[in-house]
Amino acid sequence: MISIKDLKKSFNEKLAVAGITLEVPRGAVFGFLGPNGAGKTTTLRILMGLLQPDSGQVLIDGIDVSKDPIAVRARVGYLPDEIFLYDYLTGYQFLDFVADIHQLPKSGRKQRIEELLSLFALSDVADEYTANYSFGMKKKIALAAIIIHEPKVLILDEPFNGLDPQATRDFRQLLDRMVENDTTIIFSSHVLEVVEKLVTHVGIISSGHLRLSDSLEKLTQTWGSLEKAFFELTDPTKQ
Repeated sequence: MISIKDLKKSFNEKLAVAGITLEVPRGAVFGFLGPNGAGKTTTLRILMGLLQPDSGQVLIDGIDVSKDPIAVRARVGYLPDEIFLYDYLTGYQFLDFVADIHQLPKSGRKQRIEELLSLFALSDVADEYTANYSFGMKKKIALAAIIIHEPKVLILDEPFNGLDPQATRDFRQLLDRMVENDTTIIFSSHVLEVVEKLVTHVGIISSGHLRLSDSLEKLTQTWGSLEKAFFELTDPTKQ
C-alpha cells in the first residue's frame, strides 16, 4: 500500500532522510519510531506531498506522490505534528467544512458528523468555537476531521500526544476497527507501550537512516522486546 524507495532529503546540506527504503503492507499498522530529529516528521510530510524529496520515490496505493499529490490526499487522512484549525468555526462547522473539501454528499453528512462528535466526546461543545477548545479537544476534532471521508490510508504524526487515557483508548479502538476494514496506518510516536499494543509492523529511524523495518512478531523474536530494539538501534555510540 505504501512503497518508499531510496528516499533522500536534505536541509541546508544537512541530511535529514538518508536513502530510506521500506514497504508498508495493505492493512498494516506501522509504527515509525525514532528519537527527536531522527527524520520521522520529514518522511511523513514527504509521504503527503508537503515536501519534495531530493531523490527517491513514494507510492501510495500505486500513485506516485510527487506526480499526483491531489489524488493521494483524496485517499489519505493526515494528522500533522502541529494542528491547524479555523478558530472562529465551531467544531460542527469545522467538520462540515472538511466534508465540503472532500465533496461528501449532503445526504448522510449530518449523521456522519454527529457520529464523529460523539465518538470523540465532543457533542457537548460542537457549537463552541474551536478557539475555545483545550489542546486535547483540538486534537480530537482534528482526528475526527481526518477520518470523516473514511480514508484507506492514515498518516499520523504523534497522534496520541495531548489525549487523555479515555480518548487514547477510544482512538486505539477506532484504529482497530479501521484496520479490520482494510485501512493502512503509519504513525510516529514516542510512547513505546502504546506502539507495542497497536502495531503489526515497526520501522526504527535514527539520524535519517532506517535502522530496522520488520513485523513486530519478527522484531520480538530477534530482540526480545520493542524497547530493547529501539534503544540498541538508536544508541548514538553504536552508529
